[in-house]
Amino acid sequence: MSFQNHNERREAAEAAKKAMLEKFKKKAPAEVDPKVAEELAAAAKAKEEKRVEAEKRRRERVELEKLERKLAAEAAAKAERERAAREAALEAKRRKKEAEEAEIRRFEEEARRDLLGAARRRAGKK
Repeated sequence: MSFQNHNERREAAEAAKKAMLEKFKKKAPAEVDPKVAEELAAAAKAKEEKRVEAEKRRRERVELEKLERKLAAEAAAKAERERAAREAALEAKRRKKEAEEAEIRRFEEEARRDLLGAARRRAGKK
């Protein structure tokens, strides 16, 4: 009983591959009916046209989706800008109202002080 080493097994596998390849090469090509070949070519052409058309539709769909995403992003950005402008306007109104209220309080305090001062002066004259 002999043991094969790795090189011998590799060489045997390569020889078997070569033999199989030679057998395939020597095989005579099958006669193809011109009608059948023409039908196969027409079917292949139709299939390719369908594939091209499908690819064209896919690209159009992708472009449309890309455009829709762009428009949605622009709309979201516009809405955000409008929201920020509304908030800024409300904040400005709030600050203006607070300033007016502070001014009214100041005038009321001055009026109270003036009234107290006038009351003291009248009390002092009596």
